[in-house]
Amino acid sequence: MHEVGLMTEAIRIALEEARARGARRITALRLRVGTLSGVVPEALAFAFDLVTARTAAEGARLEVEQVPAVWWCRDCEQEFGGDDPWPACPHCGGLKAELRQGRELEIASMDLV
Repeated sequence: MHEVGLMTEAIRIALEEARARGARRITALRLRVGTLSGVVPEALAFAFDLVTARTAAEGARLEVEQVPAVWWCRDCEQEFGGDDPWPACPHCGGLKAELRQGRELEIASMDLV
């Protein structure tokens, strides 16, 4: 489960930022996770509880925003959605799609006290 490693790094970054801002605790952490990122939100939530134990983020609330995949067709220059990793454009059938969003894995924000 690579989510434990990912969450460990996210918490390390969050705690470092909290310290730099003079905060005592992190009370909420918001992550943006793309549907094509390969990350399972439920596994992130499980890892969050493990990784935050005995840290300034213990007991914090985790919020995960799922970011849908958005593709750009280079043939007809139209955007379209879909979680297929190799999609055909629904407008023209073209196969030259460029992923514009959907692979995100980032800290969006956090609440500090």
